[in-house]
Amino acid sequence: MDMRFDLAQKAQEDAAFAMAATPSAKGCGGQYCDRCEVRDQAICADLDEKQRGALNRIGRRVTLQAGQTVMWEGDSSTLVANVIEGTLKLSTSTGDGREQIVGVVYASDFIGRPFGARTPHSVTALTDARLCLYPRGAFDGFAREHPALEHRLLRRTLDDLDRTRAWMLLLGRKNAREKVATLLLDMRRRLRADRAGVIELPLSRQQIADVLGLTIETVSRQIGELKRMGVIALAGRRGVRVVDAERLEGMAEGEY
Repeated sequence: MDMRFDLAQKAQEDAAFAMAATPSAKGCGGQYCDRCEVRDQAICADLDEKQRGALNRIGRRVTLQAGQTVMWEGDSSTLVANVIEGTLKLSTSTGDGREQIVGVVYASDFIGRPFGARTPHSVTALTDARLCLYPRGAFDGFAREHPALEHRLLRRTLDDLDRTRAWMLLLGRKNAREKVATLLLDMRRRLRADRAGVIELPLSRQQIADVLGLTIETVSRQIGELKRMGVIALAGRRGVRVVDAERLEGMAEGEY
C-alpha cells in the first residue's frame, strides 16, 4: 500500500491511521529492534528486550519519500515517531504564509508531541526516511507505565531546550561565517559520511539561508570562502567534505 501521509492528515482515529499507514495490521514486533541501527541512541534505548517488544506491538515501521509530510502544524497530535534513517525538517508558517524551518532532525531523533493536544510544527522528509511510528495515545499510555521511557523523554526535552538556547545565540550573536560554520559542524556530527568523508547536505542553499536568517547570496559566498581557504571541499551539488575540522570549529566560535 502506498503511504500518502499528505492525504491522511485529518485522520480521526489514532489506531486506524497507524494501520492505514502500513501494509501490515500487526505491530512490527521485536525482530526489527535486534538489527536497528539506532537502538542504542533512540528513545527506547533504556528499555529491556521485553519492554521494547511491547512498545513495538503498538508501533509500525514505515517509509517516507523525500517531500512527504507526516505531521502538520496545528493538527491534533495523533502520532509520534523514532527516526530510524533519514533527515526531516520541522517547519512553521509565518503570518503571510511563508514557511520557516525551525529545526532539522536526524536518525535516532524523536518527533511528535507526546502528552500534547496539538502538533506545534509540520514534519516533512528532506530525504527518504524510515520511522518507527506510534499512535500518540497508545504511546502516552505506555510511557506512563514505563518510567525508563518517561525519563528518556525528559532527557530529550532538556537536550532540545539546550539546543534551542544555543540556536538563539547563533541567530542573535554570530556573524554569517560563524553561522555557516556552526551549521556545517552540526551536520557533520549527525550525518553519515561516505568513504571519502563527504556528507550530502539535506538542505538546499536557500533552505540554509532561511534557517540561518541570511540571504542565499551570503550563504553561497561564505561556502565559497571556506572552500577557497581550504577548510572544506565541495563534491557535486550538495556534497561537502570537512578538510580542516579544527579551523572550522574555530570559525564557528569566532576565533578566525
